[in-house]
Order: sequence, then structure tokens, then C-alpha cells
Amino acid sequence: MKKMTRQAVFRKLAALYERMADAYSETSAAIGLSCENCENNCCTSYFQHHTYVEWVYLWQGLNSLPEEKRNEYIARAEEYVRTARALVETGVKPSIMCPLNDNGLCGVYKHRLMICRMHGVVNSITMPNGKKLSFPGCFKCQELTSDMPQVPVLDRTRLYKELVMLEMGLLGSKVKSMPKVDLTLAEMIVLGPPKLNP
Repeated sequence: MKKMTRQAVFRKLAALYERMADAYSETSAAIGLSCENCENNCCTSYFQHHTYVEWVYLWQGLNSLPEEKRNEYIARAEEYVRTARALVETGVKPSIMCPLNDNGLCGVYKHRLMICRMHGVVNSITMPNGKKLSFPGCFKCQELTSDMPQVPVLDRTRLYKELVMLEMGLLGSKVKSMPKVDLTLAEMIVLGPPKLNP
């Protein structure tokens, strides 16, 4: 795919995120799933993220914040990384509040990553090799769908393919030579914006 300008990539990613939100809303409504009054918080889930395009876009959101607020999130992220690494070393999966969570709201809501947007509902994805992966959704979703004869499923395949195309558009010919991304959101914050050609 031909390399795209960063502005074009961001414009297309924002539109893709809107489609993700629509797909999530449609599926959650069909299930009857709401985050309201949930006794758990998915912002404590331990996720790795895998694209430069989302990493760069996350930092666009962070850079739009007042410096004091951005520095607060960076400090929280540094603490998150220290704590998470210590837990992982002992074989414990971390359950730590996301450093961007401000009283239940994401500090960069418009720039939050794909997994943050799609977590919760039953979803599936078909990999390039044809293998289909399925995810049962959060505990509340699993309770709501346990007796459903036909469970509504959000198929992420097309959305993920579009995200991959934007990754290719951002990186251009470097897409095959760049190191793979396998970072928590906190690590993406601590490391700063990824070093890409302008």
C-alpha cells in the first residue's frame, strides 16, 4: 500500500473508530449489555496493543492535553509499568487501573485504542490463515448471553483489516522492517511517541 500522510491516516483512523463504536453499540444493545453500575471495571484489564498507527494516534491525543495533565498521565503510566512488571515476574496477571482513567472517564477518549473500544461484547475475528478466534465478552456479557439461543457476535475481521491497512499506510515500505509492537498502553506512554519518519 502507498504511504499516506499522517493527517490522512489520522482522519481515516478517526472514521474507523466511529464505525467500531457503531458496531459495538449495535451488538451491546442486542445483548442488553450496559457498563452502567458495573461492579467491575474493564479499565483494569491487562492488554497488549500491536499497531504503530494507534500508538501514534494515542500520542496525538496526549499532546493535545495541557502539559500538567499530560505529565500526570505519564507519571501514572510509569508507576503502572513498574507495578505490572513486578507482578508479571511473579506469574500474576496485573489488574491495575489504566493510567488514563480519570474518575471512570478516559482522559483521551477520542484517541482510545481499538481493544479499549471493542472489549465487553462477544466478538470474533478470522485470521489471514483462515483460523477463527472467538472471545466470550466480559463477565457481565457472559451472564447475559448464557441462556440466549443465538448470541449476537461482533465480527472484528473487517475492522481489523482496515486497521492493518492504515498501519501499512502510515509505515509505507518500512512496514516489514519495523519491530513488532507488543506493548501495554502504559508502556506506549512511558516510551513516548514511536520513532517514525515524518
